Amino acid sequence: MSASAWRKLEEAERLPLTVLFEAEPDRLSRLVLEEAGLRFDFSKTHLSRAMIDAFEALAGERDLSGAREAMFAGRVVNPTEDRAAEHTAERGQGAPESVARAQSMHNRMRALVDAVEAEAFGPVRHILHIGIGGSALGPDFLIDALGRDSGRYDCAIVSNVDGAAMEEKVADFDPHATLVVIASKTFTTTETMLNARSAIAWLEQAGVADPYGRLIAVTASPERALDFGIDETRILPFSETVGGRYSLWSAVGFPAALALGWDAFETLLEGAATMDRHFRLAPLAANAPVLAAFVDLHYAAVRGCGTRAVFAYDERLRLLPSYLQQLEMESNGKSVGLDGHPVARPTAPITWGGVGTDAQHAVFQLLHQGTHLVPVEFLAVVRPDHGLDFAHHRQLLVNCFAQGAALMAGRTSDDPARSYPGDRPSTTILLEELDPASLGALIAFYEHRTFTNAVLLGINPFDQFGVELGKEIARSIDGGGDVRFDPSTAALIERALGEI
Repeated sequence: MSASAWRKLEEAERLPLTVLFEAEPDRLSRLVLEEAGLRFDFSKTHLSRAMIDAFEALAGERDLSGAREAMFAGRVVNPTEDRAAEHTAERGQGAPESVARAQSMHNRMRALVDAVEAEAFGPVRHILHIGIGGSALGPDFLIDALGRDSGRYDCAIVSNVDGAAMEEKVADFDPHATLVVIASKTFTTTETMLNARSAIAWLEQAGVADPYGRLIAVTASPERALDFGIDETRILPFSETVGGRYSLWSAVGFPAALALGWDAFETLLEGAATMDRHFRLAPLAANAPVLAAFVDLHYAAVRGCGTRAVFAYDERLRLLPSYLQQLEMESNGKSVGLDGHPVARPTAPITWGGVGTDAQHAVFQLLHQGTHLVPVEFLAVVRPDHGLDFAHHRQLLVNCFAQGAALMAGRTSDDPARSYPGDRPSTTILLEELDPASLGALIAFYEHRTFTNAVLLGINPFDQFGVELGKEIARSIDGGGDVRFDPSTAALIERALGEI
C-alpha cells in the first residue's frame, strides 16, 4: 500500500528554498496559515506543490480522513490494546456519549477545585503533584507556561523517583498547608506510588493529624485508589481511553485548574477544541497539523533526517521541547506497522531543542555549519508578559526571525570556515499572545500532527510497549531471585547494590 505515493515523493525534484520562493509567487499565501491565534509559516521548508500533491495522494491511500473520523467518533484506533483514543472528547469534540462522560468527570473535578478554594480541606497554600510521564509533563508545562504569576498556590510537580527530587520540592512547603495529588492511570506505577508513600511519610513526620485526608487521587482505576486509603470523594477518575501523554485535558489537569483557576482551564479546553475543528474540517492543503506532518515526513521518512529541533523564543514555553519529546517519540517511535510487519522507512525523528536565545550560543553552530540536516521549528509570541523594557522582547523576536532567515539564505566566503551553506529548513509558529486559549490550540495542533504522521506511516501512535521491557527487568533486579543477567549488568548490580 502507498508505494506509488512514496515513490513520487522520493523522486520529486528537490529545489533549493530560494528557488522555490522564486518559482512559486504565491508561496506565502499557500504555506502561511492563521488559526486560533496562531500563525504557522511552512514557507521555509522544501514542500513544493508537487510534494504536497503527492502527500495528499498518500493521505488518500492511507485513508487519513477515515482514520480521523474514527478517532473523533470514539471507535477503536488503538488496535493493540483494543481501545479508542478519546482525548478530544475531554474538550467536547467526539462521540456524544463520550463527551457527556467527560463533562461529568469535569464537573466532579470542578466541585473539588471549588472545595479546595473554599478551604474544605483547611488552608491550602501548596500543591504537591506526583506523577510521571504524561501525568507530570502536561500539568508541569501548563503551570510553568501560564501560572507563574497567578498567586493562587505554590505548585510543585514530582516525577523522578530520585529522593533528591522530592526533598527539593517540599523543602519550602508547610506540610499542614499542602495538598498532595497522586496521578496514575493504573494507580500501580512504581515510581509514582513510591513517591506517594514518601509524601505520606513526610506529612506524618510533620504531625499532620490526618495525612490521607490531604490526598487527592487522579486515576482511571478508582477502586485501587480507594484500596490505597483515599476517600471516594477525593478520587478524580478519567477514562481508560485517554492515554497518559494526551491526558492533561482530563482530571490529570487538576493541579493546573487549581493553579490557573477553573475559567482558565475551560478556556484552555476551548482553545484545543478550536484546533480540533480546524483539523477535522479544513482541506488538507490548508490544514495546519496535516501540513506540519507533511513537512515532518518529507525530512524524516524521505530525506532520512534523524532529528527535529524545537526552539521556544519565549521563556514561558521552555518546557515545550520536553513535553513534545514524550508526545512525539513515545507515540511514533515504532518500527512495526499496524499490519504487524516492519515499517519500510524511518518513523519518528528524535525531538530535541531548547530556549532562544540561550540555544544560539550552544547548538546553532551545528545547525548552520554542521554535516547534519536538521529541520528546525521556532516558536515566538508577539506580546511579552513582563514589565521590563520592550527592548528585551524586541531582541528576542529579532533573533528568532534572524535565525530562520540565516538558515535559509546562508552566506559564501573566501574563507571556508566562515561559509554557511544555507538551504536549511525551518518552520515558525507565531502566537499573538500566550494565554490559555492559544496554548490549548498549540498543544492540540501537536497532538493532531503526531496522529497524522502515524496514519501516513501506518503505525499505532497510542500504545507504548517500548517502555515496558526496562520496567520488567528493573522489577527482576529489585526482586532478586534466580534471574541471570549479562556479565556487565551483574557486575553493576554487585558493585552498587551488593549480592541480590
